[in-house]
Amino acid sequence: MSIFKKFVSKILNQEEPEDESNVTKLADQLKNADLDYKFAQLFTTSGGFFNYCGDEAEALHTLNQIVKIEGVSNVFCCDEDLQNFLNVTKTHFTNTLDINNDAAFITCEFLIAFDGRIMLSANNILHYHSSRLPEKIIIMANVSQIVSNLNEAMMKIKRRGNVRNLTSISGSQSKLDSPNQDNSKLFLLLLED
Repeated sequence: MSIFKKFVSKILNQEEPEDESNVTKLADQLKNADLDYKFAQLFTTSGGFFNYCGDEAEALHTLNQIVKIEGVSNVFCCDEDLQNFLNVTKTHFTNTLDINNDAAFITCEFLIAFDGRIMLSANNILHYHSSRLPEKIIIMANVSQIVSNLNEAMMKIKRRGNVRNLTSISGSQSKLDSPNQDNSKLFLLLLED
């Protein structure tokens, strides 16, 4: 995974998200690359903020930095494990989506290397429509959640069963349902398994 550590400094210095045609061109160039590297490249090229975390302590530190830098004060978080992280950072959170939430801290189903998108379901955002999520979304995922394409993700979901209300998000359009919202930010904390 040392490729991530080399790549992180380049990602953190990223300026503006590139348009969709540039993401498509990059995807073609990376078709034979490792899945993790391809996902990271495409996710950041589309405007997402990628953070590789070697362990939970590093993830906690990165989360704390995001909360401070972004001025996050009230988080929607329905996952008990993630709530433990917020307790340590002393960040107020609600179990249900509230109009006062200025960020969401959630898990995801899969990370799609084909186009750098993140797949969500009702398991991650409850019954809420993705367009209702706050402008800042922080996602914690594991490297093992990276899949090559949507077909692979759908096969795994079908095998798992009981997954409903699927949607996906990317760095340039944190909310596919409301793509005109340009001020949203998508942060990924990718944790080593």
